Amino acid sequence: MKSQSLQQSVTDILATADIKINGPDPWDLHVHDDRFYKRVLSQGTLGLGESYMDGWWDCDSIDEFVNKAFRADLYRKARFGWKTVMEILLAKVTNLQTKRKAVDNIQRHYDLGNHLYQLMLDKRMTYTCGYWKNADNLDQAQENKMDLICRKIGLQPGQRVLDIGCGWGSFAKFAAERYGATVVGITISQEQLKLGREMCAGLPVELRFQDYRDVNEKFDHIVSIGMAEAVGYRNLRTYMQVAARCLSDEGFFLLHTIGHPFSKTSPDPFIDKYIFPNCLIPSLKQLGAAMEHLFIVEDLHNFGAYYDPTLMAWFHNFDHNWEQLKGEYDERFYRMWKYYLLSSAGSMRSRNNQLWQMVLSKKGVVGGYESVR
Repeated sequence: MKSQSLQQSVTDILATADIKINGPDPWDLHVHDDRFYKRVLSQGTLGLGESYMDGWWDCDSIDEFVNKAFRADLYRKARFGWKTVMEILLAKVTNLQTKRKAVDNIQRHYDLGNHLYQLMLDKRMTYTCGYWKNADNLDQAQENKMDLICRKIGLQPGQRVLDIGCGWGSFAKFAAERYGATVVGITISQEQLKLGREMCAGLPVELRFQDYRDVNEKFDHIVSIGMAEAVGYRNLRTYMQVAARCLSDEGFFLLHTIGHPFSKTSPDPFIDKYIFPNCLIPSLKQLGAAMEHLFIVEDLHNFGAYYDPTLMAWFHNFDHNWEQLKGEYDERFYRMWKYYLLSSAGSMRSRNNQLWQMVLSKKGVVGGYESVR
């Protein structure tokens, strides 16, 4: 296909979403290298992201470009190169989240350096969607989210809570300080563990380097906030079995996860290669099948629209503090991280991805569970 024909093909596809090449609107693409057209047509979302990292195109508002692309279903029309097709097939027949692989997957993202996350996140270092109801800043939105979780599980002083995928211990610290809970948090990131222990010093909080599959103790409640995406659909049943095994009969399991409206067995190629290796956003069908005969769904709360302002706040912090990070990361990393944050915001804004909080019980609440918002 000649260069002009390639350009016309991309132009025609983008036009269905009201996106132009070198147009005047902030969501229009400004192409600097004509190789962009062949790359994006042959490699789909991976080629789109990589060509941005390479400086082949720019956009004043990547988040809105992605929002418009999803709303027009452009991503469903994306083509995949042979390598991506092979990776999709591989994900269907192999477990990409074994204990050994899981450590490598997590470390490739969360061990990039605590300094990056300290400058990007809120003061408590909470790397999940905030709850923006009655909040006008990131710090308040994240505290609202953690308080919401504590209220949803009916947390009482002295109760023992397991936090599966505890990050830097933000929830553990909050639950101990505000609700008088005793918390055990598990992570497989050494960088998170080191800083998390410092942040939770002096509190009834124990942070461990431990795979969730190795936990075999009883807890009054369990929370898992932004962890299920790293489990992989092949391990969701085991994940639910561990939670059921460790939860008291009268307790709650609060599952907080990004959700996809239909089931997939492989992640977005760009996110998989550069951001969250071998992670997969689950669907309700996949989660439902994994919890059969283990849990009753007491409450399902979708506040995915709140991930848009959360991600935009993270990008603002990252961009504002880039001068302090330049010595640790290069310009290509800056473009990669910018594309990741803004494209994720656009995906959430378009409602392509959701954010679910599920309150689960083992035997069902007699008389019913009263939803908390």
